[in-house]
Amino acid sequence: MRLVLDTDVLVAAVRSELGASRKLLVGVLRERVTLLATTALFLEYEAVLRRPQHLRAVGMSVAEVDDILDGLANVVVPVEVVYRWRPQLIDAGDELVLEAAVNGRADRLVTFNIRHFAPAERFGIRICRPGDVVGSWR
Repeated sequence: MRLVLDTDVLVAAVRSELGASRKLLVGVLRERVTLLATTALFLEYEAVLRRPQHLRAVGMSVAEVDDILDGLANVVVPVEVVYRWRPQLIDAGDELVLEAAVNGRADRLVTFNIRHFAPAERFGIRICRPGDVVGSWR
C-alpha cells in the first residue's frame, strides 16, 4: 500500500504512544506500507515536529525528533513533483500533501482532516484516517 501522511498524523504519532497514528508510524518504519513524500512535504514534517510546543508536550529533544525523521528518511520513497495541481483544496497549506499523493500515485492519503481532502478522491486516492489503515492489517 502506497500512502502519504498528512503532517497531523505524524504529530499525533509522536504525541500519543497508544493511538493508531503511532501504530501506523511503526508500520511505516518497519516497511509494512510504503511512505511517499516530496522534499517539500518532508521539510514540513521536520519543521512541524520540531516546534517547541510539540517538543514540550512529549518531553522530546530536537535530536530525538531527528532520529524519527532519520528513520523515515531511510524508508520514504521520494516523489518528484511533475505537475502542480493547485488550487484544489480549501486550505492552501494542504496542497503539498495532495501533490505528493497525486504525483506519487498513492493509494491512500492519511489524515484527520478528511473533509479538507475530499477533492483528492477525483484522482483515485482514498482519503482515510490512521485507524482505517491500521485496521486493514488485521
